[in-house]
Amino acid sequence: MGKTFTRPKSLAEAHTHYCPGCTHGVIHRLIAEVIDELGISGKTVGIAPVGCAVLAYNYFTFDFQEAAHGRAPAMATGIKRVRPDLMVFTYQGDGDLASIGMGEIVHAANRGEKFTTIFVNNTVYGMTGGQMAPTTMPGQKTTTSPFGRNVEDCGMPIKMAELLSALETPGYITRQTVIRPKYIVKAKKAIKKAFTYQMENRCFSMVELVSTCPTNWGMSPIDAVKWTEEKLLPYYKLGEYKEPV
Repeated sequence: MGKTFTRPKSLAEAHTHYCPGCTHGVIHRLIAEVIDELGISGKTVGIAPVGCAVLAYNYFTFDFQEAAHGRAPAMATGIKRVRPDLMVFTYQGDGDLASIGMGEIVHAANRGEKFTTIFVNNTVYGMTGGQMAPTTMPGQKTTTSPFGRNVEDCGMPIKMAELLSALETPGYITRQTVIRPKYIVKAKKAIKKAFTYQMENRCFSMVELVSTCPTNWGMSPIDAVKWTEEKLLPYYKLGEYKEPV
């Protein structure tokens, strides 16, 4: 009997370090499937800065680089400009991309750099202790906001897809999630579209993926999925925010 579901060639056979219920593993698989389907494994370079995915190089079979916290877009810019024949993508969390690396991602998108960003939004600094991030929800408790995020002091959560889609420079900006199979199908299509635009040398692209973080949220994986649907998705609305002309 043949197998109908196998490991993508671009996904390494390795034990995960991610917490139970974390969706990083799902996102990794989608990226690997897309790269296999597009036949670009031999010329793909991934870049991961500090964060939960800092060990991403353990999970893929193509080349990976590490960047300083928030600086993945700068490294991607350099690699892509020197080697425009390569397929380059950054893999970043919300603390990394929307806080420490905010200037990097905004200016890379505004310059129209021809790389792809996979942006995992789980509303906290996952690896470094569960601190409040720019995407933390109003009233959400974290290690640095034990009484909940106070929007009068900290402002409202930043919507990165909407922010980057407001730039005049052409780009592909979308927000999806991977918390249930019906969403995963759409997320994979978005990732494939983003890489295809890069293959065509058309534009910068960012795929924002709303994710769970059961450990730092203090929830079970099931409760984390429910909280995401009830609290996050009404604020971080899914959909296509910008397409290149």
